[in-house]
Amino acid sequence: MHSIVILDGYCLNPGDLSWEALESLGTVTVYDRTAPDEIISRAQGATILLTNKTVLSAETIQKLPALQFISVLATGYNIVDTQAAGSQGILLSNVPAYSTDSVAQLTWALLLELTHQVGLHASSVRRGDWSSSLDFSYQKSPLMELSGLTLGIIGLGVIGQKVAQIAHAFGMQIQSIERAKKPSLSYPVSYTDLETLLKTSDVLSLHAPLNAETDKIINAKTLTWMKPTSFILNTSRGGLIDSEALAQALENKVIAGAALDVLDQEPPPSTHPLPPSPRCLITPHIAWATFAARQRLLDQTIQNVKSFIEGHPINIVG
Repeated sequence: MHSIVILDGYCLNPGDLSWEALESLGTVTVYDRTAPDEIISRAQGATILLTNKTVLSAETIQKLPALQFISVLATGYNIVDTQAAGSQGILLSNVPAYSTDSVAQLTWALLLELTHQVGLHASSVRRGDWSSSLDFSYQKSPLMELSGLTLGIIGLGVIGQKVAQIAHAFGMQIQSIERAKKPSLSYPVSYTDLETLLKTSDVLSLHAPLNAETDKIINAKTLTWMKPTSFILNTSRGGLIDSEALAQALENKVIAGAALDVLDQEPPPSTHPLPPSPRCLITPHIAWATFAARQRLLDQTIQNVKSFIEGHPINIVG
């Protein structure tokens, strides 16, 4: 019987999902959250370990001799020292593409809020402004039509392609900086270099992984290439953006606004420069967290564990 420990199960399952199918595969212990100094004691003796954002360093992994399998409750697996896991013969799985539709949906929710300010106008009506208006219609902010505008995408993977598909339905022009063109797309995409992309895009949407090439790809220099009327969306990785540079760009009206679901520090410290900015919409990393996406994540994780136990592991990474 396998000993299965979940180090940080709360964000995946705050109570509206069931661990029952996982419990049929072994003895399951679920922790809502695990501090770094609690990992060793809680995971000691576990043969299977599930983690979402709890970091498993080389030092930690070396102190868990019984561990055979790690399944990350996410697509990204940079929280696990893959070299240390591999050297101990520990297999590592992730869950690819479970949140594509949900992330694309929030990307568009953020952009539509920037362009139509639905919350601002709804609040105005709730305050009684419409009842006291002299006219049948009024605008609290400029309203933008997306048709005919250009969407620049950095990261034209599965999620980026879904966002592009929706952009095409809105009548937008789509461009990307992908080195390898995507031949099977059902809509036109122009391919260009980063500087041209930023200079010619009305909306920039980030969907790239965080690595040495993309770290702070949006910075003080690249922000100056953008139009003063342009918007930035980030539902990918907070580290793609230099937060201080973006805060300054927003304050100085280098760009018109930003909408972010991710930050370089999560949760952000009270001194983080972006949350106070009136020109920046921020949601607390919720793009992945619809009920449907979390259910898919749990179901696939259970299948990862089941397949490992049965001797034919799937979704192996690292």
